Amino acid sequence: MTTVAVLGLGEAGSLIATDLVRAGAEVRGYDPRVPAVGELAGSPDAATACRGADLVLSVNSAADALDALEQGLPGCSPGTVWADLNTAAPSEKLAVDRAGRDRVRVVDVALMAPVPPHGLRTPMTACGAAAPEFAAALRPFGASVEVLDGPIGAAATHKLLRSVFYKGLAAAVVEALAAARAAGLADWLHGNIADALIDMDASTVDRLVEGSRRHAVRREHEMRAAAQLLTDLGVPARVSLASRDWLRDLAAAQPPPDGVG
Repeated sequence: MTTVAVLGLGEAGSLIATDLVRAGAEVRGYDPRVPAVGELAGSPDAATACRGADLVLSVNSAADALDALEQGLPGCSPGTVWADLNTAAPSEKLAVDRAGRDRVRVVDVALMAPVPPHGLRTPMTACGAAAPEFAAALRPFGASVEVLDGPIGAAATHKLLRSVFYKGLAAAVVEALAAARAAGLADWLHGNIADALIDMDASTVDRLVEGSRRHAVRREHEMRAAAQLLTDLGVPARVSLASRDWLRDLAAAQPPPDGVG
């Protein structure tokens, strides 16, 4: 039986911990703000949760990652695998690795999809010297773990690069729909966005990149007008203004036309 300590029993941590219990692992949970409930055995503190554990899953916020390590380390046996599942910058993952490497083996783990409703089956990427052991420990319980080549921070880099796209896209959609509601065109724009997403394929990426470069000047003026529209409608134009500025920088970086300059 594998013994797992789960530090952090918010939505993600509690779902992952409960799935591990149901799959047959011995799980000890601890969270200073959230009590263990249901099938999950709680611990009075982080060190107690970690005592005797083969694997520690730190599922906190990035701001709490070092604190969780500091609190849990006294209970960890030398060589314990410490998996940091927090969404954090690579530099923060490296800070956890430096702080724990004299006692534990840190693995950088990125959750690559929302944990609800997948729980333990949420796709994960993992990197670091102990990543293969992390994967081997969790896969028998149903976890989906891809081990990446590269040092601590590589998994975080993959996740956050994808976040720039997904969260940026979500922000653009939310801003556009807010403006459409103010203009009385919410249903029309919702359908327009849905149709555009359905029509996308692998070639869309290249079209977006090349089209932005080729038409940067015209599109900068277009986004300037769009930002003005949102302002007139009383909607903050955060994404629109950022797009305008990005296109302006892109236009400035273009080489001059032949015969100019």
